[in-house]
Amino acid sequence: MHFLIIGAGGIGGYYGARLQAGGHQVVFVARGTHLLALQARGLRVNHPEWRFDAPVRALSMEQLFRDTSPDGVDLIVLCIKAIDTGVFARQLAEWLGDCPTPVLSLQNGVDNEKVLADCLGEERVLGGLAVRIGSHLTGPGVIDAVGPAQVVMGQWPTAARTAKSADLIRKLDAVFNEAGIPARVTDNIQLELWRKLVVNNGVNPLSALTCLDTGALSHDPGLSRIVYGMMAEAAAAAAADGVMLTEADCTEMFELIRNFDPIKTSMLVDFEHNRTLELEEICGAVLARSRRLRREAPYTFTVYQLLRLATTRRG
Repeated sequence: MHFLIIGAGGIGGYYGARLQAGGHQVVFVARGTHLLALQARGLRVNHPEWRFDAPVRALSMEQLFRDTSPDGVDLIVLCIKAIDTGVFARQLAEWLGDCPTPVLSLQNGVDNEKVLADCLGEERVLGGLAVRIGSHLTGPGVIDAVGPAQVVMGQWPTAARTAKSADLIRKLDAVFNEAGIPARVTDNIQLELWRKLVVNNGVNPLSALTCLDTGALSHDPGLSRIVYGMMAEAAAAAAADGVMLTEADCTEMFELIRNFDPIKTSMLVDFEHNRTLELEEICGAVLARSRRLRREAPYTFTVYQLLRLATTRRG
C-alpha cells in the first residue's frame, strides 16, 4: 500500500517506519531540521525490541501541496497536533479535491474526526488512536520509542457504513498487524477516543505542570489522587457526547498508566521545548463538556488554569 504520514514526529515517524519496513511505500511529511535530516540521512528509530535505520522519502507540507498529487495514495495517516487540525483540514480538502483517499486520524483529543469530517466529508474519515506508546524525537531524524505501540481504529460514527469502507478497515487491520503494529478494529471509535482522553487528561497536563513522568505521577501518594480525580472528571464529561464511562473504566485506565513503562507525556515534551500545548484539546474538551452537563470539574479546572498561567509567563 501507499501511505502518506502527515506529521512524521515521534508517533507518525514510528508508525511510518514500521510500514516502510513492512514493504509498503511511505511518504513522510515533516518540517524544520527534522525534515532536513530525513532528506539527507534518513530516519532512525530506536525501540527496545526493534530498530529502523534507512533512507526515507520526506517532504515539507508546502512541497506536498504544491508538487504532488493525491492520486495513488491509499491512506493518509494524520499525526499532527490537534491544535492544527482545523487549518490543515481545509488545506487538505483543497489538495484532495474529488480524490476519495481516506484519512486516519491518530491524534490526541475527541474533536479531530468531526473537524475532518466537516471539511473532507464523513465518508473519508477514519477515527483512530495510538495507545501504549511513548515516542519522541530525540534529535533531527532520530526517534526513541517504548511500548507495544498499538493502534485502535474504526469508522467515524456518523459515516455511512458501506461494504467498501468495511473492506478497507479489515485490510488496514491486516496490514498494520503484519507490519508489527498491533492493531484492533472497533465498532465504537468514539468510546475508544474518550477512553484515551481520560488517560490524557489524567497525566498530560499535570506532567507538564510538575515536569514529572507518568510513573512518578501515578505512584506518588498525593499526585496520584489528582491524576485519578482528573481521569474521573473526563469520564463523567464523556456523557455529553453520549459515551457512558464508569468508575470501573477509570480504575482500569489508571492501573494501565500506573503499570506501563514510565514515559514523558507529549505535553511535557512540548512544555520543555516551549511549544504550544494541546491544553484546549485535552483539558478544554473536558471542561466544555462539564459545563454542558452542569457538572463541576475542580481538578481539571485548577490544573488547566495553573498550566495556562505557566505557559503565558513563558511566552
